[in-house]
Amino acid sequence: MLYIRTLFTTLALLLVTSFVNADNTKAPYLAKKDAVSQLIVNDKPFLILGGELGNSSASSIDDLKSIFPKLQKMGLNTVLVPAYWELIEKEEGKYDYTLTDEAINLARKHNLKIVFLWFGSWKNSMSCYAPLWIKENSRKYPRAVTKSGKPLEMMSAFSESNLNVDKRAFSHFLNHLAEYDKEDQTVIMIQVENEIGMLEDAREYGKVADQKFASDVPARFIDYLKKNKNTLQPSLLKRWKDNGFKTKGSWTEIFGEGLETDELFMAYAYAEYVQQVAKAGKEKYNIPMYLNAALNSRGRKPGAYPSAGPLAHLLDIWRFAAPAIDILAPDIYDPGFPDWIKQYQTNGNPLFIPEIRLEEADAARAFYAFGEHDAMGFSPFSIEDVPNPESYPLTKSYSILHQLNSLLIEKQGLGKTNGVIFDNVNKERIIERNNYRFIFRHDFTLGWSPQAKDGSIWPETGALIIELSPTEYIVAGTGVVLSFESIAGNKKAGIGYIDQIKITDGKIVPVKRLNGDQSHQGRHLRIPVGEWDIQYVKLYEY
Repeated sequence: MLYIRTLFTTLALLLVTSFVNADNTKAPYLAKKDAVSQLIVNDKPFLILGGELGNSSASSIDDLKSIFPKLQKMGLNTVLVPAYWELIEKEEGKYDYTLTDEAINLARKHNLKIVFLWFGSWKNSMSCYAPLWIKENSRKYPRAVTKSGKPLEMMSAFSESNLNVDKRAFSHFLNHLAEYDKEDQTVIMIQVENEIGMLEDAREYGKVADQKFASDVPARFIDYLKKNKNTLQPSLLKRWKDNGFKTKGSWTEIFGEGLETDELFMAYAYAEYVQQVAKAGKEKYNIPMYLNAALNSRGRKPGAYPSAGPLAHLLDIWRFAAPAIDILAPDIYDPGFPDWIKQYQTNGNPLFIPEIRLEEADAARAFYAFGEHDAMGFSPFSIEDVPNPESYPLTKSYSILHQLNSLLIEKQGLGKTNGVIFDNVNKERIIERNNYRFIFRHDFTLGWSPQAKDGSIWPETGALIIELSPTEYIVAGTGVVLSFESIAGNKKAGIGYIDQIKITDGKIVPVKRLNGDQSHQGRHLRIPVGEWDIQYVKLYEY
């Protein structure tokens, strides 16, 4: 069949087209493929089907040993694991990697990759994971202070002492990873700090911070603004424009008075700090690094949310001032999943979702992220809390995504995939491809289920579609129904046939022909709510 020949051809091309990095053949890295960046692990593109451990779950070897078998049962290929500065360097200059090494050993045993989360200077704004010898010596390692002079449980971003000890510890950690894991590549990426952000005020105050705020905006950043004027984030461009597009002056002279300018300034300071930490680490072991953002949701103002982190409206500052950070990523805990991730797939920033609230709807969201936005990875938080790993909805989605892995990698950046996601409010999406109009709907729009009409909240459902040829498509997901129209007004779109399929060792294997009642006598393709499936459809016109 044509679709089998097509898959064989594309997989052969994928094997022939190798990704080579002459300077870094023994470490994971990012490589451009068409319109996207791919994570390369052991010289092959890699999609992260992940989960992040809860904050304290990696602080005990016994906990780690109990968790990893569960993750394997869920079908994860990657686990995001905290690396605690306070436990690694309990005494200044003395390092203990017992926990991180055990995590690596367990990952190897259970066929998992690791992304380590460096809980260093900041974790969710605070410095709770800084070693006690730092916390107890605030004279040498100063805290951030508010406008009123109140000291905060945050290391100051304007302290060379703070920066230097974080750099030293992080580079020591990366050097250890290079020695312990470079050949195996169990560790594939590093998160630098965690959800950086200023609270209570939108920026730090104090002598050094105030002096820098009153100083001229760095000339090299002004040059960046001028060079990238047509692609700047709208809020940044507006503040610059509203103040006359000035090219010399203090932060308030360039961007005006207000909390928003305070946040711009603080983002620049954080980014410069993180750049130095990440750069020091990469000098020891040059693997991809990312930074995650606690989002500015629910209409809050800077200072009420963790301000100045790698938020969507601040991406220009972060990408300019922290180029050692390869990916800026959202942590998603609020409604509006499609809108949040769209904001982060911009100006070449790869989409990675390192943290999202653990809930059953993640099973649908993963399909949307990989299908619509060529995501590099997806990772719900506190993954060890899943009560029923073998039957959990995300487990079923990951099982399908494992089968589709080679196809998704091969199609990334080519515009050959889409994703859909539905709920009570958003129930339909129309996509046009080639000569066809694909009308996706929530399965409950059929009205065949009692739950669709009894006032219940509809479960989130989602799917992805992969174009194999102009008339052949794979649809995978849960809780969707798909009908077809011809774009040509004088023709009709017909379903030649639909096969339920599985993909084994790169080969498409038909399982059963879905005709009659299963396609509503040729009217639609359907994957009911509560079911997960991969289906192949062959279209024609008449």
